[in-house]
Amino acid sequence: MGSSLVEPFKWGLCLGNLELSNVTDVDTVLTLLQNKLRRRILERLVREPHYPMQLAEILGVSQQAIVKHLKELERGEFVMKMKVASEKGGPPRTIYSVQQSLSLRIDLGPDLFSCEQRTLPPGGPMRLSNRLPSGVESVVQTIGGRKKISVGEGIAHIQQVNEVLEKLDRERDALISLHQHIRNRISAGVDSDFEQYEERTMVHNLIDRPVARFDLAAMGQELQLGRTQLNELLDEVTKGLERQLAQRAGHIVASDDKRELRYWLGNLNERLNKR
Repeated sequence: MGSSLVEPFKWGLCLGNLELSNVTDVDTVLTLLQNKLRRRILERLVREPHYPMQLAEILGVSQQAIVKHLKELERGEFVMKMKVASEKGGPPRTIYSVQQSLSLRIDLGPDLFSCEQRTLPPGGPMRLSNRLPSGVESVVQTIGGRKKISVGEGIAHIQQVNEVLEKLDRERDALISLHQHIRNRISAGVDSDFEQYEERTMVHNLIDRPVARFDLAAMGQELQLGRTQLNELLDEVTKGLERQLAQRAGHIVASDDKRELRYWLGNLNERLNKR
């Protein structure tokens, strides 16, 4: 595609970016990305805008199929389209480009499941500098304020950033593995200390959201229990957690006779009792 067509599209994208909404539904993201052809289309569009006919020729499929998938991607706010003048003087033509910047993370294993979509932060290199780890300061200083750099220079910068990313990924992998080991040991205790399935479900929901307020209404819908049954279940779970602490914590829990031992739950205690 000629640069005369790419530039107005980029200009339009810069202006429109202030108005664009972000995809927040991870189910939509997974649905859109599960199709191999859509992934191949995105691989091309992240490099530069393309015509549907151009994509059809490159990917070896019909233009009708390309248009169908582009509409799905547009509906999911992954891509945007724009009319540009034809290089040959004909009627305006439609080109597409990627508009979303996101990261999708999936962790799966015994005692481990996490599917999270994260939106990448906006702004240029200098604006990002206070969020970046050490090791890329020279890259930020070199490219900050510049709109174009040579391929050779860019490859060197990308290699440097990739090395830092790989280090962070290795650290994250180790943390996820540690998280899994912790959950494995928790699950062993939950399985042995809580006989009822409903009790175990409630405990696992507490573990899954360690800082969020406990949603008793959602819990009731999930387990199909009424208010009275839920309160009884919650009391049993709280008592079970107290017994666990006494048996497994490895230290003495001291309190006066009139004080409930639930104080040790701290933040968890507040979440349980705001019902």
